Amino acid sequence: MASIAGARAGALSFWQKIALGIAIFILLGFFQWAARGFVDIPAVPIWIHVHALVMVAWLALFVIQPTLVKRNALAQHRRLGRIGLVLAAAVVALGSFSSIMAIRTAHVPPFFTPAYFLALTHIGLAAFAGMVAAAIVHRRDTQAHRRFMVGANVLLMEPAYGRLLPMPLLGPWGETVGMLIQLGTLVLVARHDRATFGHVHRVTIIAMAVVAGYHALFELLGRAPFTVSLAARIAGG
Repeated sequence: MASIAGARAGALSFWQKIALGIAIFILLGFFQWAARGFVDIPAVPIWIHVHALVMVAWLALFVIQPTLVKRNALAQHRRLGRIGLVLAAAVVALGSFSSIMAIRTAHVPPFFTPAYFLALTHIGLAAFAGMVAAAIVHRRDTQAHRRFMVGANVLLMEPAYGRLLPMPLLGPWGETVGMLIQLGTLVLVARHDRATFGHVHRVTIIAMAVVAGYHALFELLGRAPFTVSLAARIAGG
C-alpha cells in the first residue's frame, strides 16, 4: 500500500499533464518548422529571436507553476507569478511588433492576406492578455485561476498548428481545424471538471467561448475594409 501511495504521489497531476502537453505542442510546431528548412535562422531578425526566447520562458513557467502547486510550494509559485506577469506583457508586446514587422517586410505566410494576418495575431494577443488578466484577478480562486491560465495558453497554440497543419491544402478549412484542436484541448479540461465536480466549471465554458469568439472575430475583421486599409498602410511603411 505504501508503494502505491508513493507512486501516486510521484505521478503527474492533470494540470501538469495539460501544461506539458500544450507546451510540447507549441514547441514542436516551431522546432519542426525550422528543422524542415523553412527558417533561415542566421537571417532571422533579432526581435524574432527575442520573441522566441520570451515564449520559451513563458511556456517553461507555465509548466513549472502547477508542479510548484503540487509540491505545496505556494510562496515560490506566487513569486514566479510576478515574473509571469512581466513575461505575459512581453509576449503580447513582442508578438504585436513581430506581426507588424512581418507585414512591413512582406514575410506574411503566403496562405494569409496581410489584413487577415494582422487581425489573427492581434485579436489572439488581446484574447490571451484578457485571459491572463482574468487569471490574475481570480488568483485566490485556484480552480478559476488555473483554468484561465490554460485557456490563455490554448490561444497560443494558433501559430504552432499553423506550422503543423498543411494549411495551403486545407484552404478555408484550415482555421476551422485549428479551432477544433484548441477546443479539443479544452474538452480534456471539461472531462476533468466532470470527473472532479460532476459538472463543467464555468471558466472552462468561458475559455471555450473565448476560443470560438476569437476565431469568429478575426475571420470577420480580417476581411473588413478598415483592417485591409490598415495593413496596406503598415506594408507601405
